[in-house]
Amino acid sequence: MAGKPLRKHGVTVRQLVEDVPAGCSLPDFEQKPVTMALAEGRNALFRAVVCGDPLPEVRWESSKGELRNSSKYQILSAPGSKDHTLQISKLTGEDTDVYRCMAVNPYGEAVCSARLTVIEVGFRKKRKREEPQPDLRQELMDLRSSLKAPPPSAQKAVDPQYVWQLLLSADRKDYERLCIKYGIVDFRGMLRKLEKMRKEREERMAQYVYSASDMTHIAVSREGVASFGMELDLKDPQSRISLCKDGEEVPFSSDSHAKHSLQRLGKRYSFQIQDVGPEDAGIYEVKVEDVEIFTTELEADTILPGVVVPLTETRCEEGGDAVFQCVLADACPDASWKFQHRPLRPSDKYEVSISPDGQTHRLVVKGVCPSDAGPYTLEAGLQASTAWLVVEAGKDKGLPPTGADRHLQGRSQGRDGGLDTGGHEEDATRSPRSRRKPGAGGLLEEARGPRGHFSQGLADTEARLGEAAVLSCILSRDLGPGTWFKDGVKLDTQEGFVVEQDALVHRLLIARVQEAHAGRYAFEAGGQKSEATLTVRDPPVIAPDVAERLKEPLVVKAGKPLTVKVAFQSRLPVRASWTKDGAEVDGSGGGRAQVSLGDDITRLCLPSTSRKDSGRYSVTLRSKGGSARADVTVQVIDKPQPPQGPLEVQHCRGSGVCLRWRPPRDDGGRPVDRYVVERQQAGRSTWLKVGEPPADSTSFTDAQVEQGKKYAFRVRAVTSEGPGEALESEEVLVAPDALPGPPSAPAILSASSKSITLTWTAPRGPGSAHLLGYLVEKRKKGSNTWTAVADQPVPERKCTVADLRPDCQYEFRVTAVAPSGPGQPGPPSDAVFARDPMRPPGPVRDLQVTGTSHTGISLRWAQPDAEDGDEAQGYVVELCASDSLEWAPCHAGTVLATSYTAKGLRPQAGYFVRVVAVNQGGRGPPKALDMLVHAAPESVSPKFLVDSSTKDSLMVRVGDTVRVPVRFEAAPTPEVTWLKDGLLLPRRCVTSTEDGLTQLLVPVASLADSGAYTVVLRGPQGQEASHTFFLRVSVKPMAPGPISLKENVPGTVTAEWEPSPSEAKGVPLHYTVLTRCCGSGPWREAASRVYTNRFTLLGVLPGREYYFRVVAQNELGASEPSDTSQPWCLPRQRDTVTVKAPSRREPDRNQKPWFAVGLRSHLLPAGCECRMSCAVRGWPPPRVTWFKNGENLDGSPAVYSTDTLGVCSLVIASVSLEDSGLYKAVAENALGQAISTATLLVTDSSP
Repeated sequence: MAGKPLRKHGVTVRQLVEDVPAGCSLPDFEQKPVTMALAEGRNALFRAVVCGDPLPEVRWESSKGELRNSSKYQILSAPGSKDHTLQISKLTGEDTDVYRCMAVNPYGEAVCSARLTVIEVGFRKKRKREEPQPDLRQELMDLRSSLKAPPPSAQKAVDPQYVWQLLLSADRKDYERLCIKYGIVDFRGMLRKLEKMRKEREERMAQYVYSASDMTHIAVSREGVASFGMELDLKDPQSRISLCKDGEEVPFSSDSHAKHSLQRLGKRYSFQIQDVGPEDAGIYEVKVEDVEIFTTELEADTILPGVVVPLTETRCEEGGDAVFQCVLADACPDASWKFQHRPLRPSDKYEVSISPDGQTHRLVVKGVCPSDAGPYTLEAGLQASTAWLVVEAGKDKGLPPTGADRHLQGRSQGRDGGLDTGGHEEDATRSPRSRRKPGAGGLLEEARGPRGHFSQGLADTEARLGEAAVLSCILSRDLGPGTWFKDGVKLDTQEGFVVEQDALVHRLLIARVQEAHAGRYAFEAGGQKSEATLTVRDPPVIAPDVAERLKEPLVVKAGKPLTVKVAFQSRLPVRASWTKDGAEVDGSGGGRAQVSLGDDITRLCLPSTSRKDSGRYSVTLRSKGGSARADVTVQVIDKPQPPQGPLEVQHCRGSGVCLRWRPPRDDGGRPVDRYVVERQQAGRSTWLKVGEPPADSTSFTDAQVEQGKKYAFRVRAVTSEGPGEALESEEVLVAPDALPGPPSAPAILSASSKSITLTWTAPRGPGSAHLLGYLVEKRKKGSNTWTAVADQPVPERKCTVADLRPDCQYEFRVTAVAPSGPGQPGPPSDAVFARDPMRPPGPVRDLQVTGTSHTGISLRWAQPDAEDGDEAQGYVVELCASDSLEWAPCHAGTVLATSYTAKGLRPQAGYFVRVVAVNQGGRGPPKALDMLVHAAPESVSPKFLVDSSTKDSLMVRVGDTVRVPVRFEAAPTPEVTWLKDGLLLPRRCVTSTEDGLTQLLVPVASLADSGAYTVVLRGPQGQEASHTFFLRVSVKPMAPGPISLKENVPGTVTAEWEPSPSEAKGVPLHYTVLTRCCGSGPWREAASRVYTNRFTLLGVLPGREYYFRVVAQNELGASEPSDTSQPWCLPRQRDTVTVKAPSRREPDRNQKPWFAVGLRSHLLPAGCECRMSCAVRGWPPPRVTWFKNGENLDGSPAVYSTDTLGVCSLVIASVSLEDSGLYKAVAENALGQAISTATLLVTDSSP
């Protein structure tokens, strides 16, 4: 019912109409926002998922009303989405409230609520009570500054693709910041999509990169240089690396001074961007080839503004206005001014202004006094500019220099005092309880008179509450006791002051300083007065036992919580700031540390410590009464990191596997005791400890490995905290020790009947570097048994073999021996006789050339004369080119016969030839030809190599490619000429000739290429030979034109048709005429090879219709037919004839079954298909039934039968031994039955 609310599960649903139409529904919540409690300073996210048809509209509100502050409240939802999110930024105590979400559509509304509780930390609980009332004047100045600040620049639209790539490379701790920045609401969906994208990117990276690690995002240095980098292990060092900004490729170089540069050190790739400006902001991608490896973002607010016009030293007279002005390269409305490292706030004293463009910053110091002298600094991010203000005396130049002048003089002379914990200079002449402040005291003249009474005036002094304070001055001469004043009132010693005079030194002592003692003090003597200010400080006091305890380092194990408590006392509100190694600790909740402040204690809590938390921490307590500081050293101990890699694994031949590594980058705060080396064999899951080298050793040799197997190794560092993570290596194959290679075949140096001297060359390759010697073996020629000539290896590459049988022929071989064992034996030497040396043979006789070719020369000679030397055992044929002076053998070894053909010579080149006879006694004198021999064949008259397969006529189609090869024989190569119809070939015809083959190539044949082609061979002596063939180029003819029929002679029909268009183009063709006597009858050939366009059909019968068809034909086929449109018919006179229909009687077709073709027996191996067939006749058609051994086969799953027009078959797909037997086919009809039998025998196919 309309208006009645329904509440269920914390959701109130109200129907606004009487009836909800079919297909529609009321709004509701699939997921409600949940109640939460968050710490102050964090962001809150309320998420709601709605449903309903139509989809409802959603709005958010609090118990205080609508959420109007867009900078505080952000409502996020996509069009058409059910998901709606409310984000509340930077929570404060005022955000504690109940927030309602309302979903409304035309038929109803649904409301649910969630409470947000903001937890305030430390003294912030009392901040509202203790904070003073706002200064309206200060708020007005802040408003003026904000109005002068330049408007924020419009952000450039970012491609979502680059945002996802940025998230893919970002750290998990940055996901929330990036999602808020780029409006990503579905956090879980984002994580799922990133996981999918990460797998896809790893698959693409695997093509070019082994690994990518240690990626550092963009960071901008104080010098304005942005840098980022990563470690890449590329598969191909030549792979292209590119840098893109917002999708556009950016050129870079290796020059570090260029705008964009890439520095590579090993596997580390570092990119730098010099002189970073706002235009450099954007998303940067690093790619290898076309694969994205790393994406990072340079945000505009991280770019430091440069200083264009720095501050300059300013001199100003006392009482005047000093002006400082600085111009920045970029707008920086957040720049701050400091004086002596203390921040300045706009006031009546200091006027701060910023130009509309946000680049020019101006500071005016009004009513300058000596205490305003000092350094003034403008800080803009990490950039800063500093200049001094020098205060000059007024028009009266006779006054002595003021304290400010003395301070400037001290600065110029390098005598600055130190700084105390409150940041003030300390006078070395004062006690630690009271500190003088140079630059605040001075002399004031109240009456004209003599000057120079004070050699040292009073100085501004600071003192802690309850301590003693001393004000003193020194006169130039004795002027009596003098008078002390406080705030213009003469002091009385009974008020707790003690006045002392020691010669010319006058002192005012205060035993215990109270707040009432603060003020302006003066000492008057001789008409002159010196003034100074006493400031009473009441800084926070850290408990002495706490300070003593913090002197000892705090040691904590990694992963454990750490809480540092510093107790203090202070009467004034205190602010606490913690720093680590000089950097402020973020305790707002966004960082890892948590900082809290109570009434008398401050805490630093690290919930889970890590090695990064080690360092020196400082806490500074500040109040209006001063500051105090305490330091503590935190040492986090942990297990050591893995040793630095890579783990080098090297197979040391003979000694095992050598491992090398580097000590871990971080030992976890404890010295390394030892290393543990473990080994894992490939294919196994267990690791075996193989050694524990000491801490000072970063190498290890594992000798217990087996050759031919793969192993992986890992090394851990071990400290008193236990073993750290392992550095693991890739699998390495322990290859067997290489054996030496075979030496060369031994060469015979000398031979006699008692000994033979051999020499050889050393082997090469793996295993041949360190040899123990050589084994020399011998055997008789024709034997297969080798015998060692010595028991021990021969150290030299030369050996003399004795113990030989005279006149026996021996062969020798050598085997190299290494520490890993003997290698393969070398090839055997040439057979040599154990006999005394022979005489060299004489010269050969009757040397002559028996033939020449393009690349060879054939020689023949006779053996040397026996009287000139011993018998020749072989011959060496040597050639000398006509353009050379060196003889060289043209074969390997020796030639045993007295003839030889030298091959592989340059055609037509000339050579000098000689032959040398050789035997064991050496080489005989050479025998040379007196003439120059040319490598050229004998002259052969040109002729064509034509056989029965060569065709004299060729027929091709128009458009085909024609290639006609013609082989010939001639020496030397003749001149080849191609002709067509007695003329030179047209340009589009191509010919080629090489190695006895000439070819004609017509790329695209046309009708004009038909004709007689002739090849003419012409030798150098004028011999000629020719060959002619005919080429016919034709095309399939086109269809003839329309056909007309005429009766020129009674009883005949003359058909005339228009010629085929191909006939006019010169295509040879003829015509074929076909006729038929009815519109659907077959066509019959009436005439063929008709070369005219007319044909007369004789014997035309009256009363019949004649159809004509004409087809054009040639050797390439027939054209499309041309038919008559109307048939030809001659009318005839019909006589009346009476026809008596004969009586007709149906024949008797009944017949009992009989087999026209019976079954036949089969003999088949097992596994084959069997088909038994028979043909049966009879009327009515008989039914066939199949039997095996008398059993009906109907319904058997192993067989099936067919019956097609009386042909019956029984099929067995794969026969087995069980299918053997007697098969029977029985045919039956009403008149009887017939039987046919056959036998099937199945044999075993197994061997």
